[in-house]
Amino acid sequence: ILVTTPESLSLLLTAEKSRGMLRDVRTVIVDEIHALAPNKRGAHLALSLERLDALTGTRPVRIGLSATQRPMEVIAQFLVGQGEDHTARPCRILDVGHRRPMDLAVEVPKDELSGVATNAIWSDVYDRLADLVRQHRSTLVFVNTRRLVERVSHRLAERLEPELGTEAVAAHHGSLSKETRLSAETRLKGGTTRVVVATASLELGIDVGTVDLVCQLGSPRSIAVGLQRIGRSGHWVGAVPKGRLFATTRDEVVECAAIVRAIRAGTLDAITIPSAPLDILAQQIVAAAATQPGAEEALFA
Repeated sequence: ILVTTPESLSLLLTAEKSRGMLRDVRTVIVDEIHALAPNKRGAHLALSLERLDALTGTRPVRIGLSATQRPMEVIAQFLVGQGEDHTARPCRILDVGHRRPMDLAVEVPKDELSGVATNAIWSDVYDRLADLVRQHRSTLVFVNTRRLVERVSHRLAERLEPELGTEAVAAHHGSLSKETRLSAETRLKGGTTRVVVATASLELGIDVGTVDLVCQLGSPRSIAVGLQRIGRSGHWVGAVPKGRLFATTRDEVVECAAIVRAIRAGTLDAITIPSAPLDILAQQIVAAAATQPGAEEALFA
């Protein structure tokens, strides 16, 4: 089993030694496909999968997985691509639904909300977050910027570490070293850390053990992101995911309420796939041409 990324797969398809390793591939699983389809990383992967087909000569089976994708038919066509006759290749869609019972609520501070969050409002948010952490064995707090990760984790540490220990609070974002992030994940799984404050770095696929509660500071800005983040809690059979969305401004109250209503109604954001990004095509043509000689017609196909 090879676990890789779209960018690394392209490099593996270009280097001679790794190309030999990939010739025997028979199945490709694209996990969290909804996170790739609407952007150029997805376009890059689509071309890499075609290069992989050409390398193996057998067209490996492609399997796409996601709990938050709509419309499914569009995502399925993105996954399997088109044949030489420019029609969609055949595929099978297994829809087991994305809806499950959830414990959701919007939290608002005691002070009246305005267009911006005041220091008093933030203090109230930190106090409420600390109370929720005390009431649960493990909590994930999602924020929308790395700077906010550092600020929130510092304020929570001031409130929680005197009673829960010096490792009770951890930060997790892409600018931290791999070792620091792994330490936070391990301590959360082991129970020594009670709350991790994170950006999207903990949103998908990472095994962080049993999380009881997810808090989102501000609007997650999309239904799918809200679902993915809240779904990190109660991530075992029979459990109910529990999420609290914290609004710090009037606009965020409206957005958070709309997202909670959409989740309860089973609505998802529609995914739009970018059409023919030529910069990605140029990258992949250079990589393919550097790998081995080949006819223009075969490369075009």
